[in-house]
Amino acid sequence: MKQLLTLSGLIATCAAFPAWAQDSLRIDGLEVIGAPVNGETGFQPAVTRLAQDIHDLDYLILVIITAITLFVTGLIAWVCIRYNKKRNPEPASFTHHTPVEIAWTVGPIVILVLIGAYSLPILFRQQEIPQADVTIKVIGNQWYWTYEYVDHEFGFDSYMIGAPATLSSEDEAAGAIANQYGPVMEQKLIDAGYSRDAWLLATDTAVVVPVGKTIVMQVTGSDVIHSWTIPAFGVKQDGVPGRLAELWFNAEQEGIYFGQCSELCGQAHAYMPITVKVVSEEAYEQWLNAARAEYAGLPPVLTVASNSN
Repeated sequence: MKQLLTLSGLIATCAAFPAWAQDSLRIDGLEVIGAPVNGETGFQPAVTRLAQDIHDLDYLILVIITAITLFVTGLIAWVCIRYNKKRNPEPASFTHHTPVEIAWTVGPIVILVLIGAYSLPILFRQQEIPQADVTIKVIGNQWYWTYEYVDHEFGFDSYMIGAPATLSSEDEAAGAIANQYGPVMEQKLIDAGYSRDAWLLATDTAVVVPVGKTIVMQVTGSDVIHSWTIPAFGVKQDGVPGRLAELWFNAEQEGIYFGQCSELCGQAHAYMPITVKVVSEEAYEQWLNAARAEYAGLPPVLTVASNSN
């Protein structure tokens, strides 16, 4: 087992190489961490316990199936060489071998028990929703997201930059075509603080959450089934109309993370990204006050500084 986990760690290190290419990109002082990289494979960096659990389980199973594949391939090769017709002109006539039959029955059972013992705690950790520090209701729509900060009485819609709803008559007069990249779309990305690489990923309004806090997302849909997903958080939950499902995460690193609707939901399914900004508690409180005023017309929450004199 120790050797398996050691090999898993080596594989994990190699799989992390694509993520290092993102380290230099920063937006509004935040590092872009959870984003796909063209031409690369592997997982996005894990910034939650849930995501790290998924990575570890994947690496463990990869080691197990690699060992099984090599063993079976080697066994087939050995049998082909050792027991071919040239070496054995008279074939054996036995019909079974009890020790071998016991081995190929007990062996898979042990392997499945190992996988189950490792994976079930991970599954329970995902499904047991803890007490929330921040609760956000997510509503999937064709083809945008609605977010409601239920503890603070405000909400907003989040569209992909370049979606039809984000274009003004001036944009269209300048030649902008919805969901198609061009000079107008490039300027929109720049105005929002993003680079060309964020096209099809960035939204006009991002979800903002504090680092190191438990975030519970209540997910549903208004029309068809959607799916809210952030790979770097290790979360994915279908939003089904008429049902309210939950997921949770606790991001350990400040940064910008991207996701996509992961359930085929219609003609513009490909243009339904998710942007989450994980910020410090101080930055979150500042954003929260501004958001309450902008989206709900509520007065800012005043904090009284303590005087130690």
